[in-house]
Amino acid sequence: MRLEDLDYFLAVAHAGHVGRASEAVGATQPALTKGIQRLERELQIPLFERTAKGMVLTVAGQAFYERVRTARSGLDEAVKEANDLYLGKVGLIRAGISPNYAEHFFAGACAALLRQRPAARMQVTVGLNDKLFGALRLGDLDFCISALMHVEDSDFEQQPLFTDDLRVVGREGHPVFSAPHLCFDDLARQSWILAGPNVMARRAVEARFAEHGLPPPNVVIESNSSIASLMSVVRATDLLSVTGESTLKQHFGQGLASLSLSEARWPRVVGITTRRGAYLSPLTVRFIELLRQHCAADQLPAS
Repeated sequence: MRLEDLDYFLAVAHAGHVGRASEAVGATQPALTKGIQRLERELQIPLFERTAKGMVLTVAGQAFYERVRTARSGLDEAVKEANDLYLGKVGLIRAGISPNYAEHFFAGACAALLRQRPAARMQVTVGLNDKLFGALRLGDLDFCISALMHVEDSDFEQQPLFTDDLRVVGREGHPVFSAPHLCFDDLARQSWILAGPNVMARRAVEARFAEHGLPPPNVVIESNSSIASLMSVVRATDLLSVTGESTLKQHFGQGLASLSLSEARWPRVVGITTRRGAYLSPLTVRFIELLRQHCAADQLPAS
C-alpha cells in the first residue's frame, strides 16, 4: 500500500472533490484517481460514491478515513520527533490562539522563548475556538489557547490556565442597565452582536435563552472574528454582546459595562488544548511552560 495513495485518499475525502484535492496536494487529477482505484482494489471495497457533485465516502470509506487520518498523523509525529532529535531539539512551534488573548500573556511568553531559543520558529494562527479546534484535530496545530470545552473530547487533552467568565455587556449608559427589576427575559427584547453559531460563546448564550423558554437572541451582526475587535460597535449602539472578563480590563473594554444578573454570566476556563497522545517537541513543551509562568506573573490564577 503506497503512502502517496493514502495521502491522495485523505485529500479527496477532506475536499469531497478530486479537482480541489489535486490542487491541495499538488498532483494531477488522474494521479489521484489512479491512487484511489489502487486502494480500492487492494482493500476490495468501494471507498467513495461518485456523484455529479463530487466524491462522497461510503460507510466503509468513512471508517477507513478515520483510521487512516489517525495513523497518518501518528507518522507525521514520528517524523517530527526524529527531526527534532537530529537537529538538536530546535524546531517549529505551530500555535493557535483566540484573538482575545493574543495581546496578553502570549506576547510575553513568545519574547521569553526567543531569548532562550534564538533559532526557534513559530507559526501562529489567530482564530475563534471552532477554527482552532478544527485545525488541531487535523494536525495543523501543535496546541491552541482558548476557552476549554465543557464536554470532554476523546481527541483532546486540556490544561487549564486561568478563569475568564463570559459576561453580557453593553455600552455604558445603555437603557438595559437602568431597567427596573431587570430579569433575564428582558434580554429577549434586545438586539445582539455575536460570533457565529459554531462558536462556544454563541452556543452558551442560545442555550441559556432556551433554558428560559425564550427564542434565540435577535442577532443583528454576526462575526466570524473576535467580538472584542467589534466592541467599538457595541459602544456606538444599543447592541448587546458577550465577552470575557479579561477583555473588559483591556483597552477593548473601555466604555463598556457588564450586567450584574447571575444568569448573564457563564463560568469559563481558558487553557491549552493538545491532541491526545500527540508528540510535542521539547521546544513546544518549553513554550507551554513559559505560558504557564507568564500566567502566574500576570496574577491569572490557574484552575
